[in-house]
Amino acid sequence: MDQTDKRILKALQQNGKLQNNELAQVIGLSPSPCLRRVKQLEDDGIIEKYVALVDSAKVNLGLTVFARIWLKSQDAETVDQFVDAIQDMPEVVECQLMAGDCDFFLRIVVADLDAYRQFQIHHLNKISGLQNVKTEIPLQKIKQTTELPLG
Repeated sequence: MDQTDKRILKALQQNGKLQNNELAQVIGLSPSPCLRRVKQLEDDGIIEKYVALVDSAKVNLGLTVFARIWLKSQDAETVDQFVDAIQDMPEVVECQLMAGDCDFFLRIVVADLDAYRQFQIHHLNKISGLQNVKTEIPLQKIKQTTELPLG
């Protein structure tokens, strides 16, 4: 991946709706080679997909919480059961397997605190092998981005 590819990625991270002609102009290529490069980035899996970023508060999902998860055991079966269960929970928008104190770290988006409590009681706590959940509630969003620092 060269500097031109990085310029393409930076531009598309800022505006995924750029038409090829606009993108080519922004990065200083003619449209045909620009399109070939974008297609190659897609084929190589560097560009995974294109999405719309939705303002969660405007769709009545105004609370983001972070949950640290401890399992009763870290054997493959317990971990796999947890991973499979989380896949079917749209409230969990991010799940990371952790090294360190907890086993998993989740980012969960819901309408409000009551909705989170209901989610925890009726869904999260029902996962087989779950030992403990510690919830962190952020007071203020300081920074959130989807753009990778491509240098």
